[in-house]
Amino acid sequence: MARLILSLDGQVLAEYNMSKERYTIGRLPDNDVRIDNAAVSGHHSLIINILNDSFLEDLNSTNGTYVNGKLIKKHALQNSDVITVGHHQLKFSDDDVTDADQDDFEKTMVIHPSSQSEDVIRNVNVAVDEVAAAVPVTGKPIPMPGDGHTSTQTPEAAPATALPKARIQVLSGQFAGREMELTKALTTLGRPGIQVAAITRRAEGYFIVNVDPGTKGYPKVNEESIGPKARQLKDNDVVELAGVKMGFFIE
Repeated sequence: MARLILSLDGQVLAEYNMSKERYTIGRLPDNDVRIDNAAVSGHHSLIINILNDSFLEDLNSTNGTYVNGKLIKKHALQNSDVITVGHHQLKFSDDDVTDADQDDFEKTMVIHPSSQSEDVIRNVNVAVDEVAAAVPVTGKPIPMPGDGHTSTQTPEAAPATALPKARIQVLSGQFAGREMELTKALTTLGRPGIQVAAITRRAEGYFIVNVDPGTKGYPKVNEESIGPKARQLKDNDVVELAGVKMGFFIE
């Protein structure tokens, strides 16, 4: 059964089991999901459940309805979608999505580090160094695997001022809704021969850099080609890689 998890500033406020066909979201008391906040319209959004599918619709709200940081009018909900209504978030959780589905995504799009040559890792480091040099450092140096080069990455036990955790969420295609936390110093994504990029986790932030343009050319961030240089990722950026759109979100 699908669920909605209501939160504000990271604190869970309520959970709703979606056992009915229609759920209204808004500020007025007659809503199924009531959010008593001035930034929320009286009847802000509507979710309709049809068999195993759920559809979200904005009800001409004043401040709009967002899914994964993007303004929508209508949207087919996927597991782990984050709906923003005013200042509140509603996470759509579909219990029918299995771990096997997640594994299939990682097998298809995530390239194992052992398959990356030292030259590739070195080139990624050099490209990111050029951009990261202008960004204030808040973490501690941690060795990057493979070539002895030292990169900055915040360890899990770092102070609260260190780099926050981040994740990517697939926004399109057969794996839409799948998520993966970016906990490694280097995460390589894509399909060899088509398009491959790497996301590095540094003390200065998260950076994406092209590894292999393949047949599709350079990856895109917010519909703009990143070119041969590294680019720092910001919360709610949309990455397009190997024909798949992925949202980048900072926790």
